[in-house]
Amino acid sequence: MKQRTTRKFSLKCILFLCTSFFALGALFSHRLWNTTTSNIPPVSKHQSEQAIGSDDCDKKKPADNDVMGEVLKTHEAIESLDKTVAMLQMKLAVSRRNQEMKNLDATGAVSTLDPAHNGSQRAKVFMVIGINTAFSSRKRRDSIRETWMPQGNKLVQLEREKGIVIRFMIGHSATSNSILDRAIDSEDAEHKDFLRLEHVEGYHELSAKTKTYFSTAVTRWDAEFYVKVDDDVHVNLGKLAATLGRHRYKTGVYIGCMKSGPVLSKKYVKYREPEYWKFGEVGNKYFRHATGQIYAISKDLADYIAINQPILHKYANEDVSLGSWFIGLEVEHVNDRSMCCRTPTNYTLFKTKDCERKAQEGNTCVASFDWSCSGICKSVERMQQVHLKCGEGDAVVWSALI
Repeated sequence: MKQRTTRKFSLKCILFLCTSFFALGALFSHRLWNTTTSNIPPVSKHQSEQAIGSDDCDKKKPADNDVMGEVLKTHEAIESLDKTVAMLQMKLAVSRRNQEMKNLDATGAVSTLDPAHNGSQRAKVFMVIGINTAFSSRKRRDSIRETWMPQGNKLVQLEREKGIVIRFMIGHSATSNSILDRAIDSEDAEHKDFLRLEHVEGYHELSAKTKTYFSTAVTRWDAEFYVKVDDDVHVNLGKLAATLGRHRYKTGVYIGCMKSGPVLSKKYVKYREPEYWKFGEVGNKYFRHATGQIYAISKDLADYIAINQPILHKYANEDVSLGSWFIGLEVEHVNDRSMCCRTPTNYTLFKTKDCERKAQEGNTCVASFDWSCSGICKSVERMQQVHLKCGEGDAVVWSALI
C-alpha cells in the first residue's frame, strides 16, 4: 500500500514539473523574440518595393555602352569648356598687350617704325603678307614688284578694298644708322612697301626674325591670317586669298606644304641642327611642319606667338622653329600642295607637275619655286618667266571673294 502511493506521487510531480518548465520556456522565448526584433529597423514601403523588384535590377540599369557614351559626352564637354577658357584667356592677354602698346605709344616711350601706325586702333584686314628679305636683295624685291606684287596706288587700293596687306619685312643692321639701313630707308620712301622690325639681321637669326614679324604684324593689323613668304617665291594673290578663305572661320589653322625632313647632325653641312640630340637617335626626322618658303597661320596662332615670344625656343631652321611652337596646341595642320608647285622645267619627268601645266588646266598654284634652290633658281632672271607661265592674271585678285 505504501509502495503504490509513492509511485503515484512521483508521476504527478513529473507531470507538474514538465508543465511548469514548458510555461516558463514559452514565456522566456516570447520575451527574447520581442527583444531581438525591436533592434531591427522598420522597413519602409519604398525599401520593400526595392527589395521586391531587385530581381529586375539588371533590366532597369542602362547598358554599358550608354554609360560610356554619357561619360564621353561629359569628357568632350569639359574639353570644349577648357578650350573656350583658354581662348578667352588668350584674348584677354592680347587685349592687355595692345592696351599697353597704345599707352606706350601715347607717352612716346616707343617709337614705331611704321608712319601709318600712330597708336590708334588696328586696321581690320583679311591677311597680312610679310615677304622676308635681306639688305642685299634689292634686285629680288624689284623682280617681285614687277610681277605679282602691286605697286603705288594699287597696293594701297588692294589693302583698302580687299584687305590684303603686303610688305617686305626687314630688321636693322648691327650698326646704328649704317649705310645698309639708310639704303632701305631710301627704298621705302620710294615704294612705301616695307615693314621694319626691331631685329638685327643675320642669316642664323631667321627664327628670331619670324617671331618678331608675327609679333609686330599682329600689333599693327587685326588680320584673319598672317602669311610669311620668301623673296624668291612666286605667289598668285587671288588663289592665296581663295585658299585661305576656305579656312577663315576656323581657329588654330596652320597652312602650308607639310614635310618631315631629316635632322642633320654633321658639322659644316647646310641646315645643320646643333640640337639634333633633342630629336632622338641620329638619323631621325623632324616632326611634321610647313616648309619655310611660304606658310600661313590664323590670327589666334599669331597672337600666341606674340604673347609667348620670350619663351619660344629657336631651332637652327626657321620653319622647324615655327612648327615646334605649335606642338602641344590644338592646331590643324593643312597640307596644301598648291603652295609648293615646281616652276616650268625642260625635264619631261616633272613636266606634268609644274605650275605651268596646272595653270593651263585651270588649277592655278598658290605659290611656285624650285626645291633644289629652296626658292626659284636664279629668281631675279626667271621671276618674270614664271609669272607669265604660271600667273593667274592681274585681274583675279580684284575679283576674289573675300
